[in-house]
Amino acid sequence: MQPVKFSINVTLDGCIDHQVVPAAAVLQKLHENAAAHIAGADVLLLGRVTYQLMESAWRLSTWDPDRGEPGVFARTIDAAKKVVATRTLSDVDWNAEIVRDDLAATVRALKAQPGRGIFVGGAALAMSLTELRLIDEYEFVVHPRIVGHGPSLFAGLGRHVELQMLSCTELAAGTMLMRYTPAPPA
Repeated sequence: MQPVKFSINVTLDGCIDHQVVPAAAVLQKLHENAAAHIAGADVLLLGRVTYQLMESAWRLSTWDPDRGEPGVFARTIDAAKKVVATRTLSDVDWNAEIVRDDLAATVRALKAQPGRGIFVGGAALAMSLTELRLIDEYEFVVHPRIVGHGPSLFAGLGRHVELQMLSCTELAAGTMLMRYTPAPPA
């Protein structure tokens, strides 16, 4: 059975903040880490917002040469097979297909296929999959920053989720990478 893994960048106060760009050393480590996750999965499962954000930033066919050469993250995400959970998009491309129907059934079917794993991108999608108890591993990249605004990760979650730590490492400049798995039921 393939594991479902979710990773997200978050501030110390639990906000999802994409407006503050980290230092170059941290950004490089973040891209290396994300590229390794994507390369180590068979499917990249994205919510609509994350799909559109990533496509506009990382699609190689529309790459702006003024940005320099695309790095390993750009090449990895561009090539990845993507499944987009959406009710509003009518079509997608960029190696992607749409899931409109029963999210739980779709993810269970993906998990049942042989493979290396499913990597999840998108806070709203992760919230839904957490409610359904379908995420096998959480990774939080915690930045040493307090922003005091923006969407909060898992705000409104309908139940507590107990986690067990798998690892905690510093990426660079105080940015911590913390990995967890859901704790077995008591």
